[in-house]
This record gives sequence, structure tokens and C-alpha cells, in this order.
Amino acid sequence: MTLNIILSAALLVVIQALPVKADGDLKDPPQFTGMPSHSVIEAEDKDFDSYKFCDGKKLFTVEGKVWRKHYNLKDGAQQPSATQVTRNYANALKKLGGTVVADSQITSCGDKQYCSERVFTGKLLKDGGELLIELEPCNDGFDYWLTVVQKEAMKNDVSASALLDALKQDGHIALYINFDTGKSTIKPESTAVIDQIIAMMNSDKTIKIGIEGHTDNAGNSKSNKTLSDARAKAVMAAIVKGGIAASRLTAVGFGQEKPIADNGTNEGKQKNRRVELVKK
Repeated sequence: MTLNIILSAALLVVIQALPVKADGDLKDPPQFTGMPSHSVIEAEDKDFDSYKFCDGKKLFTVEGKVWRKHYNLKDGAQQPSATQVTRNYANALKKLGGTVVADSQITSCGDKQYCSERVFTGKLLKDGGELLIELEPCNDGFDYWLTVVQKEAMKNDVSASALLDALKQDGHIALYINFDTGKSTIKPESTAVIDQIIAMMNSDKTIKIGIEGHTDNAGNSKSNKTLSDARAKAVMAAIVKGGIAASRLTAVGFGQEKPIADNGTNEGKQKNRRVELVKK
């Protein structure tokens, strides 16, 4: 089903009630299509990446599926102003129940430069997920960039057999278990990972593992170590709750002491925020 919302100056943004698909081409991103006067000329889509949004004063990073599209004015089409382009997407977002994070007259935010003096950032909660959007009109509306990020944490594609094979072959494996921010509470979406660890240990009654918590270098090193230790112990408790003897497990946190990637990049930070299983 497609809902058409008619906005000012006879401009139109089409809101799609469609499931999110990873097209990776010149198609429109989920939930929003381009202005009728414009077409996609370039796409920079990523299955999982990080993207910096501006809240009007500073940047904040969101991780997940990224759709980034560059729209250009069609031949013979009337050029809308940057304000008209921005208002169309802002109104469309509000019609979906989204909220405006920032609508700013800026040329830069943090270390990020923009092609014009106006940047619009919005947020949409939909079907239990969260979408962030950024609209950056360029050349007074002749072209613009539209970025949509479906927020999600790094996923684990693991099975009990794969875990066991990795532990026997390499002696350790890094997992990305999601916790509440600043806490050791395991999020529901990571239950499947815990279940696979339990299944793996049930499949081989002789194996013992150490659970190691790790963080990136953001924040205080002492608090990072405390938090990582609490998270490692929370994973151990969840495994014991699943029927595995505590005598087969140990748990310890190392904080930011053992990075496996460059903490100077967002991608590196993502990899460093992990829980490792180590064969004992």
C-alpha cells in the first residue's frame, strides 16, 4: 500500500508502507522516495556500517543498515528551493509519527562538512525498530543527499557447531552480545546467541570456557573494566541459568586493555566492544 501526501508548492513525497529490503542500487531508501522532480544518480549503501548524524550542535553515531542516496534534478523539471525539499521530508516524517532531531542552518557539525547551509535530521520509531534520516540539500535544491539508517547492533551469525569448531580450532571466538547502554543487562535480541552457547556446551560435555568482556577506549578505563567484568559475569549467569554447570565457566572483564582493532575508527570500536569465549 502506498500513501501519497501532497505538500506545499505541489511537491510530493511518497511514504512506502513496505518492508525494508537491501537493494544496494539506485532505488529509493525505505519509507521515503525522492522528490518527483529528482532521480537517484548515486548510491552508497552498506549492509552494516556507522554514520554520523548532527543534532544541530554536535555529531552522534548510529550503527546499522545504511541507505545513502544522491538525488539530482531531472531534465526539464522545475527546481525547488532547499527549503521546499527540506519541508517535504520533514512533513512526511511527521506524518509517519517521526520526530525532528535538528533542522539547522549550518555548514559544518563537528568534523563533518556539508554541501549547503541547511541540514535536517529526523527519527522514526517503526515496527519495534528505529530509523534515522538526514536530508542535505545542495546547490539550493538542484541536488540533495538523503541518508536513512536502520539502527541495529552488530549481528552474530553463529551456530552451536560453528562455536565448537572455532573453539577447538582457534581456542577463542569473539561474539557481539548486546547490553543496555552502560549496564550489564543482556538485551532480548541476544538471547539466541546465549542459547547457541548453551547448545554448544551441551553437545560437548567436556568443554570448559572462559568468558571475557571487552570494551573500546571511550570513557574511563577503570569504569570500562568494571562494566566489562559485570557483562562477562552476566553472560555466565545466563548460561548457568540455561542448565550449564558453573564449574565449567569462568568470567572476567578486561575493559579496553585488549583491543583487536583500531579504536581510532568507528568500525574498530565496534569490533572491540565484544565478549570472547576462550577454551580452557
